[in-house]
Amino acid sequence: MKTAVLLLILICSILIGCKPGDEEIVFDDADRIYISGGEFKVGGKRIWINGANTPWNEWNEFGSTSSWNAYSDTWWNSHFIALRQAGINATRVWINCNNDNNAINIGTDGMVSGASAKHWEDVDKFFQTAARNKIYIMATLLSFDHFENEGSRPTAERWRNMIKSQAASVSFVQNYTIPFVERYKDNPYLWSIDIMNEPDWVNEEAACGNIPWNNISYFLALNAAAIHENSDILVTVGMAYPKWNVDGSGYEGNKISNSFLQNLYSNSKAYLDFWSPHYYDWVGPHYGVPFYVRPNGTRPGGWGLDSSKPSLIGESSAKGSAGNTIITDYEKAFENGWQGVMAWTSNGVDNNGNLSDMSPATLYMLGKYRDLIFPLDDSSE
Repeated sequence: MKTAVLLLILICSILIGCKPGDEEIVFDDADRIYISGGEFKVGGKRIWINGANTPWNEWNEFGSTSSWNAYSDTWWNSHFIALRQAGINATRVWINCNNDNNAINIGTDGMVSGASAKHWEDVDKFFQTAARNKIYIMATLLSFDHFENEGSRPTAERWRNMIKSQAASVSFVQNYTIPFVERYKDNPYLWSIDIMNEPDWVNEEAACGNIPWNNISYFLALNAAAIHENSDILVTVGMAYPKWNVDGSGYEGNKISNSFLQNLYSNSKAYLDFWSPHYYDWVGPHYGVPFYVRPNGTRPGGWGLDSSKPSLIGESSAKGSAGNTIITDYEKAFENGWQGVMAWTSNGVDNNGNLSDMSPATLYMLGKYRDLIFPLDDSSE
């Protein structure tokens, strides 16, 4: 079937000059990533996430009506090709950065009524392009940036009102999360949803509102349950550091554990499928360097995460951790039982590096573990 589809695409391109994106992608659910035995699997084979972060090409591009930050399918297509050539099988993308483009319709009271037609049009193209290039997407729906009012962002108050209200939180789920899931759930290259980037700061930082964890985690629980009830998409939350991601001495308690989420929202589907903590060198002196320890187990040999779920490192500098190379970071993470690494970033959005910094590691892993990086590749494709 895949060979036939590719031949039709090739014939279309030759005979009538179709551009990438003109063809309809035929989805195969056998391409979907799932969890079995504490590992990620696809088509009955293990897949290790040899990953990256490409958080945005342009800030708030999905739904932008301005020329300066408009969504460019050409850029994403080219970048996905570059990722694949670098041995990268998955990347994490922020679908909405802080909503200053008004892509999500949110009132002053925090009630969400939906999203713009332009937002859906751009995201439609994006997921088609990801599937065409066989790049798995971890889609991040929100970030602490939505709640941050530094620089006098009056819209931040709307998001604070949303997350402090159970009714408004429900409106986000009903009018954005569920439509998002329903629209893209058949595309296996949407392999996971990261509900919110680093919610830790929404709680800890005055600039983000110092919102209590009960409000934040209730919102996360609502979303997790809705995603599970409506799809097979895996769910996670990218926490900034293990302080709020681990129970036990030396930590503040796991605010995204099954028990914590379901105590706030009594629904058995309110859970995360895997852990995806972030790591930068400021974390090391407090909690250790994750690549060089097991994800679970107590320090010094483990990073403390609950062993009931697989773990990957959802963000880390593309330049490598202090005193180590990016190659050893990736390989030691693999050897210690992490199920993937997603370095920040493949397109150099800040000073943490770019594709040329991370590609020595992703190419090294591809050369050594090709069957785990692209397990579905075969001569018939």
